[in-house]
Amino acid sequence: MSSQIPEIPDKGRIAAVDYGTVRIGVAITDPDRVLCSPLENYNRRSPSKDAQYFKELAELERIVLFVVGLPVHMSGDESQKSYEARQFGKWLFETTGVPVTFYDERFTTSMAKDLLQEAGLTKKRRKARLDMLSAQILLTAFLENPDRALGSISGLEDR
Repeated sequence: MSSQIPEIPDKGRIAAVDYGTVRIGVAITDPDRVLCSPLENYNRRSPSKDAQYFKELAELERIVLFVVGLPVHMSGDESQKSYEARQFGKWLFETTGVPVTFYDERFTTSMAKDLLQEAGLTKKRRKARLDMLSAQILLTAFLENPDRALGSISGLEDR
């Protein structure tokens, strides 16, 4: 695994993933990376259906990079969940062939909760939007400061 983000084209969609064992929030940029929007919450089903979903997402949206949120402690140390997110990122690269980079997701969920609360949504509607909004916040942070990536997987390490 590289400590740098992989070389990516100047244009093309980037997708952010707020990893979870039950639900995965997904956000995506436009091809010029001017806008990023929550796409959906994907409810995990089985390894084969999860693979099909992410392959189709990468293909249909022409994803050039996945950004996977990495849950780290306030100290910056990684946790068991960080390990699981890194394993998911490795699986995502192996499944789609699209480079993956990891990004600190501290505060994304609490920021998303605050925004949803301020919007006056019911608890049910907040829950339905939380993970994809967290992914959008993660993606915005990455676009603003990609140099803070916490490693990547691009397939270039072996060349």
